[in-house]
Amino acid sequence: FSSRTLWRFGYSARLLKTNHFRTAASNTSFPAVWMLLAQYSGRIPGLFVVVKKNSFFTMPETLEDKANLELYSPHPGVRGMTLLNREAFKRTVVVPVLKVKKEIVNALLKSLKHTVLQRPGLKRVVEDPEDEDNRLVILDPHKIPEFSLGESEQEVLKQLNVRPEVSKYNLELTYENFKSEEILRAVLPEGQEVTSGFSRVGHIAHLNLRDHQLPYRHLIGQVIIDKNPGITCVVNKTSIIDSTYRNFQMEVLAGESNLVTKVKENNIAYELDFSKVYWNPRLSTEHGRIVQLLKPGDVLFDVFAGIGPFAIPAAKKKCHVFANDLNPESYNWLLHNCKLNKVDNKIKAFNMDGRDFLLGPVREELSKELPEQRKSFHIVMNLPALAIEFLAVFRHLLVGESCGAAGLPTVHCYGFSKHDDPAKDIQERAEASLGTSLDGRCSTYLVRNVAPNKEMLCISFQIPADVLYKRPCPDEAKPASKRLCTSKDFSEEKLLS
Repeated sequence: FSSRTLWRFGYSARLLKTNHFRTAASNTSFPAVWMLLAQYSGRIPGLFVVVKKNSFFTMPETLEDKANLELYSPHPGVRGMTLLNREAFKRTVVVPVLKVKKEIVNALLKSLKHTVLQRPGLKRVVEDPEDEDNRLVILDPHKIPEFSLGESEQEVLKQLNVRPEVSKYNLELTYENFKSEEILRAVLPEGQEVTSGFSRVGHIAHLNLRDHQLPYRHLIGQVIIDKNPGITCVVNKTSIIDSTYRNFQMEVLAGESNLVTKVKENNIAYELDFSKVYWNPRLSTEHGRIVQLLKPGDVLFDVFAGIGPFAIPAAKKKCHVFANDLNPESYNWLLHNCKLNKVDNKIKAFNMDGRDFLLGPVREELSKELPEQRKSFHIVMNLPALAIEFLAVFRHLLVGESCGAAGLPTVHCYGFSKHDDPAKDIQERAEASLGTSLDGRCSTYLVRNVAPNKEMLCISFQIPADVLYKRPCPDEAKPASKRLCTSKDFSEEKLLS
């Protein structure tokens, strides 16, 4: 196995959790993963925890599952449909039933709970058209092969004084009885992936459809609205995320075109225009993790703040927050959400380039507060596509002598990696930007699996004193601990060289 494989299994128990938005149809590789986990559970540290606790993957389909798919599939005539016609999904299937007196229905359901029909959305008990005193209890056809009861079922019926005679019943299934996966599997070409899943952002469902799904995109959007209460708009991403403003082009597939929405994350409410700002519900856990590291009175510099998922909960925790974002729309929604959460007097917001924010407000605040060593400083840099390049700005950001390692700012920088050893890759790239080794001085944390062979990680470290500080010239009259490095001494070009 490659070092990447071992890293992904042994490094973090969260890796398998990242696929919980995907459907059963998209988890075609799971049996191989399951076998791998079983085979190496004794050799890879922490792997048993992954196997035992993970509940987000869909288990491999059994023969019974396949039979269920055949029995409860919509009418085959819907294959290739691109405009949703709900009536076309109707079909009738023959299922086994028991005729019982209505007085003993509940007792029978309890005694035969593993034999009666358990499919959500379908009644297990229906009226007998021939006798109003009787009820028909629908049995699972896969538990009653050839409509013949087993010995254990016959014994139960004998005790309840029910005739062990199985009848056939025509059960009508409609569009409402089918799950979204079953509907899409029946419509799309056989053998092709049904859907890549979706993210929910308030009332909006966000899809990333594959090319073969695009002819069916409007039908897929309407099915998602039908089967997911509260979703009234479905969009599909039509371009990659812009690295400058972190937004992307999208197409409304179904429902209303209102893209201003409300979300709640870690008990904090946010409002945003999903078409103009960046928001990813999969980062909720990471936002909470970083905020948990902060203590009241700490200072947080959020270099790429977005609409405030780090900044606002930090302010609520009574931290001093400086939040910045280059995107004017994100900046405006940040201000809006600060007021919405009543922390607008606790957050200083900026609409600047990240480098300018670091060279300006961040440097000014550090120069003023670091010598006092009364606060802890955290710098969050959540722009995975580019943030590591910004680390070069910390080279000789301040002038003077370090007041001690304990007071040095802690950086939490995010990055993507396609390397076989993502943690090593992120560290080496950070070291190249900083111009120093971080061995023994940093930690890497797997945030999520973004795509096949692409991970998002966070590297955390205290900025080394020899990186952060530039010794003053001997003839400087001003106290070194109070002096800022001027643009004449260190231009941005020199910092990045």
